[in-house]
Amino acid sequence: MNNTLKICVFCGSHEGTDSFFREQTQALGVLLAKQNYELVYGGANVGLMKVLAENFMQNGGNATGIIPDFLAEKHLVQPGLNNTIVVESMHERKFKMAALADAFIALPGGYGTLEELFEVITASQLSLHKKPIVLGNFHGFYDQLLAHRENMIQNGFVDSSHRNTFVDAANAREIILALQQYIAPETPKYVDEVRKKYNDKA
Repeated sequence: MNNTLKICVFCGSHEGTDSFFREQTQALGVLLAKQNYELVYGGANVGLMKVLAENFMQNGGNATGIIPDFLAEKHLVQPGLNNTIVVESMHERKFKMAALADAFIALPGGYGTLEELFEVITASQLSLHKKPIVLGNFHGFYDQLLAHRENMIQNGFVDSSHRNTFVDAANAREIILALQQYIAPETPKYVDEVRKKYNDKA
């Protein structure tokens, strides 16, 4: 990866109960800016989204926020963004973020963060992209998700070749390294793979 890429970060509209989440989100904002990456994120001025954007921009980073109109109308847009894109729906927000991004990071968050994360994981599984996907697994926040990935593999719902579609990192510095070292797994075309399995059973 070169240092001019757009990094899409999914993260919570709350800061969470562990101060480490905030500390590492601050650190990530600084590191992304110092690496000359551009930031693409959900555009809001609350929670970890605000922490990330402010620390990124304070260090000279170029940030694009993408936010649906109903949130913009509630004055939830982060001030000072280099580019603010107001869209009509949550679906359009996800589509736009994914289209602009060269890589994805998911920090701790709630339902919305998981929705965004799983959509880009699924797109990778379907061979629609080979972009890096890194979880910010701060203080083991995503340990249960990683365990469930193994559960899905063991029960035959995810092929083991898709295990490394996403990787995890324990802190901000490790996230940057994971982005730079990411190698997309060589996987069979998912649709062809499923079709073959069903044809073999016919």
